[in-house]
Amino acid sequence: MYAWIWRRLPGEWPTKLATALGVIIAVGAIFWYAVFPWVEPKVQFDHGVVDHPTPSTSAPRS
Repeated sequence: MYAWIWRRLPGEWPTKLATALGVIIAVGAIFWYAVFPWVEPKVQFDHGVVDHPTPSTSAPRS
């Protein structure tokens, strides 16, 4: 699949590389600024809260 995309990009390899990097950066920015903020309220996270068992009140260890 990636070879098929690479062959379809215009120009020699430096132009293909610049075009591919530009597309990757653009897609990443779309995800970062549009998709992730839209999805975030729909997904429930614990926000780093970890429930640790409380220490027992038994006799201290020696």
